[in-house]
Amino acid sequence: MKKSIIFISILTAGLSLSSCEDFLTEKNPNAIPITNYFTTENDVERAVNGAYLALRSNSCMGEGSTAYTEERSDNTGRLDNQSNSGEPFQFTDFSLLPSNTYLKSYWNAVFKAINNSNFALKGTEEVTFSDDKEKINYAAEARFVRALVYFDIVRKWGDAPLIDTYLSTPAEITAHTYREDKAKIYNLIVEDLKYGLEQSTLPNLSTEGNKGHACKAAMAGLLGKVYLTMAHVLSDGKSSEYLNSAESYLQQCYSMKTFTRLSDITYDDNTKTGLYAVANKSTCPEIIFQIVYIQGDKDYYSSIAKNNQSKGITINSQYKSTGMGTFVNLDLMNEYESGDARKDYSVTYASSYNSWNITKFRDTSDAAGTLGYGGNDWIILRYADVILMLAEVYNELGQTTKAIPYLNEVRERAGLSDYATSMQNAEYATHYPTLKLAILHERRVELAFENQRWYDLLRFFTTSELINYMHSKDGNNYGISNLQNFTEKDIYYPIPYDEWKLNKEGMFQNPGY
Repeated sequence: MKKSIIFISILTAGLSLSSCEDFLTEKNPNAIPITNYFTTENDVERAVNGAYLALRSNSCMGEGSTAYTEERSDNTGRLDNQSNSGEPFQFTDFSLLPSNTYLKSYWNAVFKAINNSNFALKGTEEVTFSDDKEKINYAAEARFVRALVYFDIVRKWGDAPLIDTYLSTPAEITAHTYREDKAKIYNLIVEDLKYGLEQSTLPNLSTEGNKGHACKAAMAGLLGKVYLTMAHVLSDGKSSEYLNSAESYLQQCYSMKTFTRLSDITYDDNTKTGLYAVANKSTCPEIIFQIVYIQGDKDYYSSIAKNNQSKGITINSQYKSTGMGTFVNLDLMNEYESGDARKDYSVTYASSYNSWNITKFRDTSDAAGTLGYGGNDWIILRYADVILMLAEVYNELGQTTKAIPYLNEVRERAGLSDYATSMQNAEYATHYPTLKLAILHERRVELAFENQRWYDLLRFFTTSELINYMHSKDGNNYGISNLQNFTEKDIYYPIPYDEWKLNKEGMFQNPGY
């Protein structure tokens, strides 16, 4: 019987890792048969670490996943439409085909992470724990990973296979090869995150030695973002209810912060509070959840600093690049206001290619060396994101007097004037005539290159509004991609061809593909 590609990793889902302290070091997953894998609590811990490990894949949610998300937005793109048969270019050109092999890899990777999470949950049910609190905590971590990944899946594809149990036989796989309504997927995400918040004894924030693991602030912040998204994508008449829930959970996350103002944390790598500094990645109080990489390790290092670096530039890494790095659209460059501290830190002009490139992620240490074996962690959720979501949700609720102070807190750190003062500037007021557009602008420049922009566009605009928004842009500021290609079909990705043909009715294709 032909297996579905989404579960290609069924027999290897039990990836085991040595310990929490070194949870990126893989053991041979085939050493023990899956059916007999779980005998001790340590086996469950290793399976949970296997779920985290699956996140690291560049085809899942790791640092290289920007090809699937950031390049889909108007922030970055490509000036090469030929490399790798032109398939990477399809994402930014809105010419994506169901046969795209990168799309297939992405699908495989996200469902591998789902399956690894379900495998860990299986372990929590099979092993007798000396303390039920530990059982609940492991289950909460596995469910957090599952929720995090499903949130990406449902925003990329809409309806999708809904797998909440570990599948181990071809018959089980076949029985689940069909798409469920996206509302059911959102319900599972909410259920998973609430479980960790309400049942576990996990800390509010991960300790320095336990970064990369779920915490309650991450669960609350993610749940707030989920509800905020549900308010815009579900047509069930509960928009106000979802917005109120978003406000509640975002405030819960905000109350767990250990700093006073966002301005307490800087963009300067040479300070103890530098947000992106590798030396601070385990101590920076703004970071809520991150994917961990190991500086200098040949297998688990971060390559984001060197990969973003263009020929002739040395800001990011000691690695001497011979290529272009990551192309930044002029459309984004035009959004930076005069005096915005984020611009000089985030981007630089590469004269060798007459283009702007990313400098937001840096590791020039000797430990990373000339090979660029960096130690940057990939940030999934941080407090500036949460703060701007609070501004967004209060604005959506019509409570603008509550929304504006949160917007101002982010602008304060960037060295910019507050919203009221900025609106007296004709250029600012013309570009962002509403508070909603001002918040969207702030999210764009604050969270640039962090896989947030595409999802923000989907959330802030209706389909017709987004089509008009994209078509109104100057194509000369968008590389060689054709913004006019963007249509209603591009709200979602196509189902990979190999998945669709397994069950043409149950795995029905998204419209327009």
